[in-house]
Amino acid sequence: MREQCESDGRQWPSPKRAWFAAGMLAAANTLAFVDRQALALLVQPIKEDLQASDTAMSLLYGLSFTMFYVLVGIPVARLADRANRRNIVAGAVFIWSIATALCGFARSFGTLFVARIGVGAGEGGLSPAAYSILADYFPKERLAAAMGVYQMGIYVGGAAALILGGFLASVVPPGSVVLLPVIGAVKGWHLVFLMLGIPGIVLSGAMLLVREPVRMGLNGTAAAASPPFSELAAHVVRHWQAYLGISCGFALMILVGNATGAWIPAFLERKYGLTTAEIGGIYGLITAVCGVSGTLAGGFAAAALRRRGFERANLLVALFGFVALIPVTTLFPQAANASLSLALIGAMNFLAGFNFGGGLAALQEITPNRMRASISAGYMLMVNLIGAAGGPFAIALVTDYWYGDPAALPNAITIVCAVASPLSVAALLLGLRGYGRAIAAPTADPLADAIAARA
Repeated sequence: MREQCESDGRQWPSPKRAWFAAGMLAAANTLAFVDRQALALLVQPIKEDLQASDTAMSLLYGLSFTMFYVLVGIPVARLADRANRRNIVAGAVFIWSIATALCGFARSFGTLFVARIGVGAGEGGLSPAAYSILADYFPKERLAAAMGVYQMGIYVGGAAALILGGFLASVVPPGSVVLLPVIGAVKGWHLVFLMLGIPGIVLSGAMLLVREPVRMGLNGTAAAASPPFSELAAHVVRHWQAYLGISCGFALMILVGNATGAWIPAFLERKYGLTTAEIGGIYGLITAVCGVSGTLAGGFAAAALRRRGFERANLLVALFGFVALIPVTTLFPQAANASLSLALIGAMNFLAGFNFGGGLAALQEITPNRMRASISAGYMLMVNLIGAAGGPFAIALVTDYWYGDPAALPNAITIVCAVASPLSVAALLLGLRGYGRAIAAPTADPLADAIAARA
């Protein structure tokens, strides 16, 4: 069963099938962030066990993951613009889940670093293919809501890692030794990674229940063949303000998110004396409730405004969240007590999640079908180089080399956020200007016309 969309006349997959696909992709995104956030929760015990500095741990959290995430993401995205995207997602989930389990066998910083590279290599295939799939399941009036559902996996996954990790830490302390059949003696933190690999292996098989949607061009006809790189580059140059502004704005926002997400557990332990188990339970619950409600609220708000004729609603909703993040991100590390700090952290998670649905929908809306995965990979490249790798590293550098004191972590967080948050707003304003021009352009798909003419 398919439905007719009033705005463009296309036949879209049924809502039931579309939301099933969105839910499965959100589950994959959830597991991806479980694997990422688990390391943040375990920073202190791993650091002590492997005798590593804050800077080394930031490289483990950011650079090791980003290195192959970036290298794998672009070629896999080009493949996703040509091949079955559902199969790419299933394979990516399987690869990173195996790599996560291998983190549970690491006995040195070097081996853990290599295992984290494997996690990044697997996750590099997820989002570009997922964004492209969703854009062929949902019309533009509903796409922001679907993107919000997908992005809530960030917070569900992060919260699940914190809650599960905190529970395991209360049962098996991260530094304790556990004897496992066949495997032998492992530390408590090894056990967390071993257990986290199992659900992903199961989900990779379940992803085959999602159907690959029909690709549609911007003009409502079947999408043209994948274009050569020169045409992809020409399209990006034509709309450079939109792509650069959206990508840089979200990269800087995610820099703040990754910087704080990587160090909040250590910050709560160092400043307020919370234990790993307490942090996992409290911070995990805050992340789940505030992050998920933010992504859903922002995505559905942008979709509702879009249906009511506000053409730039996707980025205007995101702009509100970007501006509101400035005071919240700079103030929470300076709070006088843990309760106030955690309340501000909750607001930060809500506002960050609020931005994703509209921002990602805007990116897909101005991109021809057979370019979507490639454009998304470029976006993910910038987000991960600036945000995922740069954020944790920036805070560690300020802590280790400016202050030279781990106890100065709260000030380091404030400094990084006070610089990056306003810059993210400036970049998004550039993107909003370019986005307005892009959606005002003719609705015909010049890429499809050009390729058809050559044929």
